[in-house]
Amino acid sequence: MQKYVLDFQEVEKNDLLLVGGKGLNLAELARVPGIQVPAGFCITTNVFKRIVEDNQVFTELMEELAVLESSDIDRIRLISEKLRNAIETTKIPKEIKQEIVDSFEKLGSELTYAVRSSATAEDLPTASFAGQQDSFLNIQGKKQLLKHISKCWASLFTERAVVYRIQNGFDHRKVLLSVIIQQMVFPVASGILFTADPVTSNRKMVSIDASFGLGEALVSGIVSADNYKVKEGQIIQKTVSLKKVAVYPLSRGGTEQREIPLELQEQQVLSGEQVLALEGLGRQIEKHFGTPQDIEWCLVDEAIYIVQSRPITTLFPLPEKSDGQYRIYLSIGHQQMMTDPINPLGMSFFEFLADYNIERAGGRLFMDLSPELASVTGRIFMLASLGSNDPLMKDALANFMKRKPRLPNGKRIYKFGSEPFTWGFPVELLKLYRKNDRRLTNQLINLSEASIRSLEWRIQTVSRDGLFEFIKEDHKQLKKEIYNQESFGIIMVGIFAVYWLNNYMEKWLGEKKAADILSQSVARNVTSEMGLELLDVTDVVRDYPEVQAYFENPRKATFFEDLEKMHGGKAVSTALRQYLEKYGMRCAGEIDITKIRWSEDPTILAPVILGNIKNFEPHARAAKVAEGKRKAKQKEQELLERLAKLPGGKRKVKKTKQMISILQNFLGYREYPKFAFIKRYFLYKQALMKEAVFLHEKGEIQAPEDVYYLSFNEFRDAVNGKSVDRQMIEERKAAYRYYEKLKVPRLMTSEGEEIFGNYQNDKLPIGAFPGIAVSAGVIEGRARVVLKMENAHIEPGDILITAFTDPSWTPLFVSLSGLVTEVGGLMTHGAVIAREYGLPAVVGVVNATTVIKDGQKIRINGSEGYVEVLD
Repeated sequence: MQKYVLDFQEVEKNDLLLVGGKGLNLAELARVPGIQVPAGFCITTNVFKRIVEDNQVFTELMEELAVLESSDIDRIRLISEKLRNAIETTKIPKEIKQEIVDSFEKLGSELTYAVRSSATAEDLPTASFAGQQDSFLNIQGKKQLLKHISKCWASLFTERAVVYRIQNGFDHRKVLLSVIIQQMVFPVASGILFTADPVTSNRKMVSIDASFGLGEALVSGIVSADNYKVKEGQIIQKTVSLKKVAVYPLSRGGTEQREIPLELQEQQVLSGEQVLALEGLGRQIEKHFGTPQDIEWCLVDEAIYIVQSRPITTLFPLPEKSDGQYRIYLSIGHQQMMTDPINPLGMSFFEFLADYNIERAGGRLFMDLSPELASVTGRIFMLASLGSNDPLMKDALANFMKRKPRLPNGKRIYKFGSEPFTWGFPVELLKLYRKNDRRLTNQLINLSEASIRSLEWRIQTVSRDGLFEFIKEDHKQLKKEIYNQESFGIIMVGIFAVYWLNNYMEKWLGEKKAADILSQSVARNVTSEMGLELLDVTDVVRDYPEVQAYFENPRKATFFEDLEKMHGGKAVSTALRQYLEKYGMRCAGEIDITKIRWSEDPTILAPVILGNIKNFEPHARAAKVAEGKRKAKQKEQELLERLAKLPGGKRKVKKTKQMISILQNFLGYREYPKFAFIKRYFLYKQALMKEAVFLHEKGEIQAPEDVYYLSFNEFRDAVNGKSVDRQMIEERKAAYRYYEKLKVPRLMTSEGEEIFGNYQNDKLPIGAFPGIAVSAGVIEGRARVVLKMENAHIEPGDILITAFTDPSWTPLFVSLSGLVTEVGGLMTHGAVIAREYGLPAVVGVVNATTVIKDGQKIRINGSEGYVEVLD
């Protein structure tokens, strides 16, 4: 028998699909001892189904809605309006109407009620849907009640609700609506309570907003509220706001906005006792639901009523492991220029290489800095090293250390006697600096390439459990190469040359960022070469219009097969295969071994090649390299001529020539170790995916890619015959879809608090967005906001705005006029390549992809470090 109406006491824990998230939470709250919830009942989703199931107009409109994208605003608006009208004009079946009226009269037909929407995809741990459907307050009488029930159902198809579902991946046809009928209470005050601070995400801090009258004024944003920060029974901070208006119920039903009496406008809404009572109730509710809560409350006389509680869905998750001690964590993603989630298998591989304490949270990896910061020398080292790479991180860490936190000791990251200090720094660095032998980089590259060729042969001889053991053993060789002291030394000396040239050319000549031009077309930079070599592939493609037309909409599954059938396709196929043989292991987010490589999906490069055809003349590679060398040589001669005229000019010229030579000999090598590292990882991945296919053919997993959601050891166990938990895989996939939406904190504590930093720059133009100046020059152009490289359509003069770049983005750089990223530092990938290509660049611009809109005209200043929106 279908259930149409359920009293709060009748709702069970597994009734989400009947009463929606809000209804389920309210019913659960009503059973918690000591929590007062106004009485009510739920009209179940079965009624909504009855209303729409035989409605032909509704069905046809839903089919139209299902294919729309969130950008189809005009169509969404039109279809949504028609859907709402179809629902509101449909009569409620007689027997169901009577059941609703009976429940209404049982509660008291003379009372007034709130009529609230409760969707089955609402108030969930990963999506709140807050404010997407409508609620109605102070409804009186049977006729008005039934009318507003229909309005609630119809509000499932407001424009905002439809767009929200599209953006969050919810199928319109699978989201149903229950309606909550709840007795109204008429509070003297009301508000919202967060059991974790919504600004800092601190789980120990309760944040309470309070205003006079009904909470509708606060939720809708028409009134400022008092705010109280409370931690463990103490009011830490209190802000009393000017409150000019409030919302009150009308005697005839409905609500109105009234002006608050002048003498009350600056009066504190809650007493200290009431604030602490709310904190206690909030903690009780949080404990019951097991997750931080967003709670709506009302104060009636001296009684506190709870009218809603839902999970806070915007909090970044806490680290998975906890020993109960207060700790501080640094985002590894911000250091690696990849803040996207890393799949479980990818995390396992990263952890194999780390020589420091790693924690997982929100699909990302964090470094536990606590032992480092518990030491005086550790604090000095961390602040110095972060300052050269990420000023926001340094400032955030400095702000944190001002609190003088008590942090636990443990395994140190950097200490004398461990990497890299076992090498006898700085003596060996000085030897490299003085020797300045460009042959060293060739020797290191040759050794690494030989090691990779050996791996390529050896890994083909192992399978099943032997493969997993082989990979673990080979990581010892990989770690040797990553921590190769001579390799590390060459990189450090190259970076030192950059800093020296920038510092002394500004000091002696007033020339800022001199190294930016001197490093253009520097030798042996495998990443910049990768971008330029794609121009050679472009020259092959540009001769064949049929291939170009195909590149507009290529098919991944049959890409090369399709090419072979076209005029010129074989020539293009040969050129592209040769390119992929060298660079095909690259991709966006390549530190995660599970990411799709170019060799696995060559169509990723198609829009880049088409952009190159549009933006460059034939033989552009040679021209760009020659132009970069010409500019670098010209700048060198100019600097030396100017230095020669200064006091002590002969000595300054000699020293500067030496530094330019070091820069040009060593700086390009900086990109090679990661190139070799990713090559090795791709060989691992290719071998592992054969085992994934084996598991798929056995029926253990639904698709080979499911192994991405297993750890290395879980994958190994599965290959050795242990059954795979498919439900666990699906749960992890859902969790990662949620993680993708979260903003990653640079620094966070074990309490979940995000530690913020600021740029120390007081010379910015009004309205400019600050960042880190990493490649000199000022350029104006159109902002192209791009989150995925394969979605980039670059026109001449465009400035790329993106969250982060890694080497896979380099092919785009050749077409750009400038670069802005949210993450980065002076020596990170995007900065290095921007300088080599002569692109003005600003990195570390907070929320650049949202504060700057696609298509806006902007100006970036890569010398001073800021971005201005010009229209």
